[in-house]
Amino acid sequence: MIINLKNGADKLLFGMKQKDVEALYGKADKQYNDEDGNVICLYNKQKLSLTFYQDEDFRLGYIICSNPETTILDKKIIGKNIEETKAALPFKSWTKEDFDTTENHFNESNWLILQSEYNDIIRVEIGAIINDKDEFDWKF
Repeated sequence: MIINLKNGADKLLFGMKQKDVEALYGKADKQYNDEDGNVICLYNKQKLSLTFYQDEDFRLGYIICSNPETTILDKKIIGKNIEETKAALPFKSWTKEDFDTTENHFNESNWLILQSEYNDIIRVEIGAIINDKDEFDWKF
């Protein structure tokens, strides 16, 4: 599962509609709405959670991935040490936030979160980029 920073993951592009994703992966294994009315689709085989934003005409705006084959810039990252991985990536600006047993390491310029537990990366979260006009920079 290749993370395409600022664009999406694998064949997914930010801005796709649910029907576009279903054409690639089929129906989601589970679907629900969050408290904001967004549609969340879970794909078990790919280990993906996809968020379609209600206030953006249900466009794909957020991807969470825990697929063990996940790569960023040709580097596998799931299960890898968080500090070594951050040092190996070309982005140097990270904000860290603690949540009980997990930590989020956020790089704003790529809207990238590496979530770690016990110092190892357990999931990757990426969001659609917001441009200078305070609008989403849709790729689809």
